[in-house]
Amino acid sequence: MFESLTDKLGQALRNLRGVGRLSEENMEDALKEVRTALLSADVHFKVAREFVDRVKTQCVGQDVLKGVSPGQQIVKIIHDELVRLLGEGSTELSAARPLRVLMVGLHGSGKTTSAAKLGKLLKKRGYKPFVVGCDIYRPAAIDQLEILAKQEELGFYADRASKDVPAIGAAALDAARAAAADAIIFDTAGRLQIDADLIEEVKKLRARVNPDEVFLVADGALGQEAVNVAKTFHDALALTGLVLTKLDGDARGGAALSIKTITGVPIKFVGTGEKTADFETFHPDRLASRILGMGDVVSLVEKAQENIDQAEAERMAEKLRKADFNLEDFLAQMRQVKKLGSMESVLGMLPGMNGVKLDASAEKSMARTEAIILSMTTQERRKPEILNGNRRLRIANGAGVKIAEVNQLLKQFQQMQKMMRMLKGKGGRKMMRQMEAMQSQGGGMPRM
Repeated sequence: MFESLTDKLGQALRNLRGVGRLSEENMEDALKEVRTALLSADVHFKVAREFVDRVKTQCVGQDVLKGVSPGQQIVKIIHDELVRLLGEGSTELSAARPLRVLMVGLHGSGKTTSAAKLGKLLKKRGYKPFVVGCDIYRPAAIDQLEILAKQEELGFYADRASKDVPAIGAAALDAARAAAADAIIFDTAGRLQIDADLIEEVKKLRARVNPDEVFLVADGALGQEAVNVAKTFHDALALTGLVLTKLDGDARGGAALSIKTITGVPIKFVGTGEKTADFETFHPDRLASRILGMGDVVSLVEKAQENIDQAEAERMAEKLRKADFNLEDFLAQMRQVKKLGSMESVLGMLPGMNGVKLDASAEKSMARTEAIILSMTTQERRKPEILNGNRRLRIANGAGVKIAEVNQLLKQFQQMQKMMRMLKGKGGRKMMRQMEAMQSQGGGMPRM
């Protein structure tokens, strides 16, 4: 979402390289570009103006620290101000048990999906979640929530016959208590725009279920309109947090940078994709780092810890060490990596890689590779050397690809096996010694 802002901020900061001291003169043009970048990202004009003023106050007259370039120093200042803009402070949920969470927002913001995503996240934290369908207007809203609840093994309650939303909420509390649930999430109805009926209904539901948390689910692509929506809901319902959705899209991201300052309500969670796993606790410092192209390695490590089987990873490492790696292992590794999300989202968490656009064929190529391997028998995956012409033709037909693509995959795999055998034997040890010598002497490539 923030690729454009990242690029424009980068251009503004590059102009300060080589400056020995940060002065009002050399800062003026750079900060003008920063302000333009923020406005282009749809940040509220008051927020952009105040942000630039605070950065200017901190920068002007500062001596550049020894060993630190002016560009690096101002990046640190802007990073800290972005963290402040996005919202410092705790994103912890209420400690009440059972925890009652009311999800509100406009139609199409992603409330129903976010309710299930939050339930899944709370389940990982040890809660026993229970989701409640209170959207009696949108066709299939309750069905959608029920399907997601079954998929994630969450408790579920709905009353399709009733039109009394507060009564549905009260009955759901009783059902949740009977099921020993300790987290109850109410999915409410939305409208295409804010109206009195919508506000009145959720106010009555709020009074009936007395929630510990009231979350506004806001579409990050709405820009400044999301800020106005948040302010209206906050005035009526006293919001305790915000859930920003669709942060994986190509919108400009101004809502994320404006909403905390204008409403005073903290962003607590963000939706980063369509899958129920694409839901994260909001960390202002990490998002600030990503906006400035510094990556988010901490989140990448956390995602890996959550999604990658440690025992399987250790087993695979041992097979690699012994050069005992077949296509079945290769398929298992691909599936582990896919659990981390799209390749672009993973790259976006690496320093300097934010905004890198992969060719659309990269994801398709991975899918084709998986299809080819799945078209093989177990014996063929474990012993690729038995794949003769007839077998390769059968595999190509089964995967819906050309036989040349099967041959290319097998050739690449053979090269990888050859490399692993080299690293395992004396050649590998010799290569490592030569690389170490090259690094210590600062020399060229080693001779083999």
